Amino acid sequence: MRLTLTIIAGGWLLLIYMLLLAGSEPVVRHFQYSPGPESKIARKQRIILLTDIHVAGPDMPPERLAQIVETINKLRPDIILLGGDFVSASKLITRRYDIVTALRPIGSLRASLGIIAVLGNHDHWLNAVAVQNELSRLGITTLDNHAVRRGDISIGGVDDDFTAQADIHAVARELKSLGGVPILLSHSPDIFPATPTFIGLVLAGHTHCGQISLPIIGPIFTASHHGRRFTCGLIKNGDQQMIVSAGVGTSILPLRLGAAPDLWVIDILPHANAPERNHQ
Repeated sequence: MRLTLTIIAGGWLLLIYMLLLAGSEPVVRHFQYSPGPESKIARKQRIILLTDIHVAGPDMPPERLAQIVETINKLRPDIILLGGDFVSASKLITRRYDIVTALRPIGSLRASLGIIAVLGNHDHWLNAVAVQNELSRLGITTLDNHAVRRGDISIGGVDDDFTAQADIHAVARELKSLGGVPILLSHSPDIFPATPTFIGLVLAGHTHCGQISLPIIGPIFTASHHGRRFTCGLIKNGDQQMIVSAGVGTSILPLRLGAAPDLWVIDILPHANAPERNHQ
């Protein structure tokens, strides 16, 4: 009887811990990227990657998103990239917010060269048009298989691959024509193997770093066609690199284990001042 009670108590404590971790302050991860001697960057430029917000109860009410926005603004970004899944199509949530209320805190983001977004699978499942319209009203540029240039950097935005909306070749053509330092933003990391080699950096989310990653066993589910190959963090393929963020919200279950929420600060450095590429 005592053993049974201990197991039950332990289970409840673990559940509470997983819920608290899901709603915790995101880890701020830093990465320095040098695009090479052929790239002409006048000064360091800072990009922040924020993805998988999933505004919904209980772990991501708009009030928590507003706190994350404050954290990002204090980092003084030049460009903010939003990697999709702004809302949640899951039925296992305690509260759903209308799209205007859910996205309102994003309107307070500040970046000297602008804010750029792509949509994720949950956005497409729920109401992609409404999400994109609201982002536009907030002054955010949404890229659906298009590219834009901001200063010395060109951002290509791939629409969601998980729902078969991606056209990476169209994005690559636009990126090449724009010049500058090419960076690819995609909700899903599954586009990485098809990314043309002239694109040196890919930024993605979607996997939540597994969201629930068990000791020894690892992630239970990654929502990737490549299994665990592109689960989390910095991934290299020759001279190409990809960052896969854990995101800040949750999908399906409002729980995390072994995969803390995070956002990424990516400093693009002029070649002469670039140290060895690093990840922390």
